[in-house]
Amino acid sequence: MFKQYENRYFISISYLEILSYPMRSIVLHTIALLVLYTASAQTQVHEVGQMPLELTENSGHIFHNGSLISHNDSGNEPVLYVLDTVSMLITRRVSVSNASNIDWEDLTQDATHIYIGDIGNYTGTRTDLAIYKIAKNDFDQGNEVTAEIINFRYEDQQDFDDNGESDWDAEALTVYQDELLVFTKEWIAQGTTVYALPTEAGNHVAKKVASYAVYGLVTGATYDASQNDLLLIAYTNLLSPFVLRSRDIVDGSFFENDVERISLDIGFAQAEAITSVGPLRYFIGSERFEREALGITLDPMLYALQFQEGSGETDEIPEGEDEGGQNDEDRLVLYGSYDPEKLQYALLSDKTVMAQAIFDTSGKMLRFTLGRDIENTDLDLTTFESGVYYLTLYLEDKVLSKAFVAY
Repeated sequence: MFKQYENRYFISISYLEILSYPMRSIVLHTIALLVLYTASAQTQVHEVGQMPLELTENSGHIFHNGSLISHNDSGNEPVLYVLDTVSMLITRRVSVSNASNIDWEDLTQDATHIYIGDIGNYTGTRTDLAIYKIAKNDFDQGNEVTAEIINFRYEDQQDFDDNGESDWDAEALTVYQDELLVFTKEWIAQGTTVYALPTEAGNHVAKKVASYAVYGLVTGATYDASQNDLLLIAYTNLLSPFVLRSRDIVDGSFFENDVERISLDIGFAQAEAITSVGPLRYFIGSERFEREALGITLDPMLYALQFQEGSGETDEIPEGEDEGGQNDEDRLVLYGSYDPEKLQYALLSDKTVMAQAIFDTSGKMLRFTLGRDIENTDLDLTTFESGVYYLTLYLEDKVLSKAFVAY
């Protein structure tokens, strides 16, 4: 049976089920340790609360005057919502009188202004990309504001044809040293490209300044000036959210140092926004996600991510990128391939795998393989119906488990 306890998940399996398989003594010894999404020793993530229904499609966040400021994405009203993160109630709604919400995707701020990124561009066809600039004095004093408009185009985009999913989409925006940075959400390349443009109103050409192989989709950004850290929120094609953390940035070299890839132990989530709220503390927002065919419905949530001083735990990045250090914890990492009929995984441990199993969400074991019979880390999914499943590895002294989606 699939159970939830304090935002962590466990699978309990009957003794009869376990005893019907070999190596039952090992399984019985370790089954109590079957914990999904085990929290990092150096990074704490906890649930703040469910977002209000008005913010079901929340897509950008900033923290201003002790409250969370948020908005919804494409097709919704051009409104900024002020949220009390204790009661999780909306306390104010501020309309932007001269703006439309074509595809608002992120928020950022500097000392005097709030910036709204109307930068969503899924098919790469938009020629009206804009960032709305709002004076904080106006925002604080009224429920309707007029924005200055920063229009821009990418310096290297030549093709505006609709070819479906595009590498010219963007959902992440932040301020860095008096410039605006836009981070693309590259559906094909699974990376991000960083473009810089001025904070002044007018027509601008966004200049390419960096790029990075994300192995996922970037949906939000925040630059923490107090730490000189850049953080990106992203998720994999299996809706597994993670944070990229680039520390001690020097002269705009955003990805020159080792970039930490930090899994968020919150289960499946379409994570859309990240913002700094205090020393080494960040809020992360997810929007509602529903896929009837897969039987998945995820509520919009707000989470808090807290780093401890000196923390730097990093997940292995696919394609063999070096972590730059030895990991003391046993870790199971899943990553998608371009073949929808396969799931690939990596075990970050020197311990022997005693057995491998796959469960469905009811706790039923669908596949069991002894360690000596495991040939590789590619799993054939052709026999699975669309839905959520759990890959489980039985090690010498513990059990590791991660969720995945079969399409």
